[in-house]
Amino acid sequence: MTIHSVRATTALTALAETDPALAALSLWCDHRDGDATQTRDTTITYGPEFVDLTRPEQIGLAAHHILHVALRHSARMAGLQYRLGAGFDAALWQLCADAIVNQALLLADHALPRPAVTLTGLLDSLGDPAGSAETALADWDSDRLYFRLTASGNGKAEAEAARAYARQQALADDITPSNGTNGTEPDQNSAVAWSQHLSRAMQTGRQAGRGLGLIGHIIADIPAPRTPWELILRRLLASAVMIGPQTAPHRPSRRWIATAAQAQRQGARLPGFQPGQRPLTDVPRIAVAIDASGSIDDARLSLFWTEVLGIARRLRAELHVLVFDDDIRSAQRVDPSAMTVTLPDMPRGGGTDFQPVIRAALALNAAALVVLTDLDGPTGPPPKRLSVIWAVPQAADQMPPFGRLIDLSA
Repeated sequence: MTIHSVRATTALTALAETDPALAALSLWCDHRDGDATQTRDTTITYGPEFVDLTRPEQIGLAAHHILHVALRHSARMAGLQYRLGAGFDAALWQLCADAIVNQALLLADHALPRPAVTLTGLLDSLGDPAGSAETALADWDSDRLYFRLTASGNGKAEAEAARAYARQQALADDITPSNGTNGTEPDQNSAVAWSQHLSRAMQTGRQAGRGLGLIGHIIADIPAPRTPWELILRRLLASAVMIGPQTAPHRPSRRWIATAAQAQRQGARLPGFQPGQRPLTDVPRIAVAIDASGSIDDARLSLFWTEVLGIARRLRAELHVLVFDDDIRSAQRVDPSAMTVTLPDMPRGGGTDFQPVIRAALALNAAALVVLTDLDGPTGPPPKRLSVIWAVPQAADQMPPFGRLIDLSA
């Protein structure tokens, strides 16, 4: 039988008085003594070094890990690792998560062991100081901050600056990827449950008038249960490439042959001609247009491309890739069974016009066109007989004039 942590008992008891919201959230966590202080899934282990901290620091460090659990950082880290594969930088993502958690706790008047990374400190190291700690917490969540640090262009320099800041603050690995995903995508039921726990805990804190409950409403990192964009894209493409029965005007239907034969035997009038159906031999086509002038980081491009290849393999679809800005710069047919595809290098910047790629997709007789873009350019009129899906890195309040929108930040 696993025993509740002895090392953290006093600090957890004190939370009930200092921060009712975090005290409520701590009830949903498993607290254990271990070799190191860290978080995995809903379990927090407290190492021997925990007892050497002052009482306020013990409370703050316990609160730090409780907030990791409540924000599902272990599960989200595992989910992103699954989606990005070998390209995922776990240390960089943890830096983002720790910076946000520490900033929230400092605003809630908690003490933390020094040195400690903060969101404002991280943004300062990138040369992009936040207006205030409250603004920074409202603007950034862990995933969005991570994608900024891994973006193409100046992202490499920013990632190195972030790592230097982490070393300066002696950041230690204190989040272990969740066991709960088991190599698959995150459990949405767990996300819903923790959303409910957070909502009730924050309400308790607001009513008490102290602690995390007073600033919880501004934390952008609180995950809202939502359908991953990959699942939405799969559904839309599967629906678009589904081939329905098609008539063959020169081929009579079996029913007509049977009724005509019966009419001849009986000397009756022949029934009206009923066309048959064509054999389902057509291979569906998917056109993928990549906006070379748009701003999309390498991590999301890799994630998007891996998903599209997987969909094409499952649907047995023919895949065509169009790289464009104000005109088509490259067009190639891709074998969906290929694990990797080398896209041509394109200079970033310049104008964007979606009309050439829409015309090209129509000429290919594609069932669906997926456009990876920032939506900045003329689209022309809605095309007939073509399902258009706009995949946008940061959709915000953007809305295309036609087609379906997928927000890749979701």
